[in-house]
Amino acid sequence: MTSTNINTNRSTHRSPNRLSTLLCAALLACAGTASIGMASAQTPPPRPAQDAPQPPEWERLSPAQREAIVAVMRERWNSNPRERARMLEHAERWQRMTPEQRRSAEQGKRRWEQMTPEQRKEARAAFEHGRGLPPAERTALREKLKAMTPEERREWLRTHRKPRDERRP
Repeated sequence: MTSTNINTNRSTHRSPNRLSTLLCAALLACAGTASIGMASAQTPPPRPAQDAPQPPEWERLSPAQREAIVAVMRERWNSNPRERARMLEHAERWQRMTPEQRRSAEQGKRRWEQMTPEQRKEARAAFEHGRGLPPAERTALREKLKAMTPEERREWLRTHRKPRDERRP
């Protein structure tokens, strides 16, 4: 049995409330990764005013509201069989995150959505370069890149970009 099957079997034994929470977390994770893959010409949806009332917590939603949210996740799950393992892993990883880690992930998603196509290209190149570095070297590289001007950063990324055949698929 593969780890995907084990994870899938484990998730079916959770309580309905836990499963609903996992589904919502998967929906959030998928929404985040879907926005990364969207065409760069799209702009993020308008954000609600800060003083606008926030939707209630899951426990305070009506059964119809919960079902509407789960229906979106169910459709995404059923229409993407090849993505199910990734979606489940994202949901389980979200559940393991601390509140601080979740806030950081959400902040990173918002920052990504606000980037220009050129900034996203630079971020991808920096990520590819730093992926194989030990944590201390990765931190030092991040600080070095932050200290550079935008033009210096672009030039550094151009000279350090891996050839296409060396990048991960």
